[in-house]
Order: sequence, then C-alpha cells, then structure tokens
Amino acid sequence: MKGKVHKFGDDVNTDAIIPARYLNTSDPAELAAHCMEDTDPDFLKRMQPGDLIVGGKNFGCGSSREHAPVAIKASGISCVIAKSFARIFFRNAINIGLPILICEEAAADAKAGDHMEVNLEAGTIRNLTRHSTYSVPPFPDEMRRIIDAGGLMPFVKKTLARKG
Repeated sequence: MKGKVHKFGDDVNTDAIIPARYLNTSDPAELAAHCMEDTDPDFLKRMQPGDLIVGGKNFGCGSSREHAPVAIKASGISCVIAKSFARIFFRNAINIGLPILICEEAAADAKAGDHMEVNLEAGTIRNLTRHSTYSVPPFPDEMRRIIDAGGLMPFVKKTLARKG
C-alpha cells in the first residue's frame, strides 16, 4: 500500500468519519461520498485511491457502527495508521477488510501530504518523504487472510467453500 497522507488528530469519532445524517444507508459508495465531510470538507477532492489516513490517539471512538470503516475503505483509502484506535473500530475495520496499524512514531512524525508505504507482511511503514522507516508487529496470518479476502464475511464464505 502506497499513497499520500491525510492527517487527522486525536479522538476522531465515528460521527466525524461519517456524519450520522447519512446512516440511513449501508451502501458503501454512498457512505464513501460523505467520508470525513464535516471534519475536512475537501478531503474527497484531495484524496486519491490508495492514499492513507494517519490519526492520533483513539481514532474511531464513538459508536460501534461499521459505517465508519466502510466509508473509509469505500472512499479508496488503503490503510489507516494511528497512535491508537477505539477497540470496536479496530475490530470493525478488520471485519470489513480495512488494514489499520498502531504506530505512535509514524503517526506523530507524518505530515499531511507526505507519501508513505506500508507492508503488512513485513510489518513496516516507510515515510518516503521523510526517509523514515517504522516497525510494527506484522498482522497475524489469520488477520492478514481476512484483510486479503476483503473482510470477515468474504473470508468465511471462501473458507466454507473450500471445506465443501
């Protein structure tokens, strides 16, 4: 995964990621069209598929709905890196196939517009702009297979199909 950084601060809650007024749909494309719009009205204008979100502490706090990580993933963001995540957001992100990484140093050092590259298998985050490399624990194999399958439901369907 490789792209430009879109930087956000601490305590970005799920209402900031996808405003509650859009929760009458579960359509990923519709949710993506409103991703971060109250927090950064120009986010979708600047964002390119493959870009990354970098946040501070407690990213994804607030409600337990899956709409927030769905909106991020459907918008084209390839990965979210933060100092820490709300537990339910972390689980929801993995369940829908959105890679997220906890790395305090990378999150603190990254600036908006930097270019970063993430390797989940190797457990590395490289800030190509600042020539810095950060290590994170590689995703366990099972989590990586869930991400690679596109989320928990596709992973389960694939696993059950293999078992016949």
